[in-house]
Amino acid sequence: MTTNKRTLVIGLVGVCASGKTTLGVRLRARGWQVKHIAQEHSFVKDMWKKIGKPDLLVFLDVTYGVALRRRPLDWTQADYDEQQRRLAYAREHADLYIQTDALTADEVETQAVAYLEKMEAKTTK
Repeated sequence: MTTNKRTLVIGLVGVCASGKTTLGVRLRARGWQVKHIAQEHSFVKDMWKKIGKPDLLVFLDVTYGVALRRRPLDWTQADYDEQQRRLAYAREHADLYIQTDALTADEVETQAVAYLEKMEAKTTK
């Protein structure tokens, strides 16, 4: 685990089974403060902004079929579509969007870390 203090607060949003929990654990291990924001369950379109107050918003996405393969979910395509609808505003305003279908957890982490380190370097200059 890294001991350096990261300067950015990272908000994580996305549909269920997109990899938010896994990425959050990995980013926290690297020293970032991460807020997993359950925007997919809220009718408040900008809840991520009000509750999480992140410096950067990371949006993880996954298709319905892949989500069902990743873990047993008791929701239908309509439930998935509703999550996507509730997340539309966050998706539009995300600083980083990662479609996780074809990626391993390591690959998602690599993409996120590369972006976050670049952004953090800009803020510390």
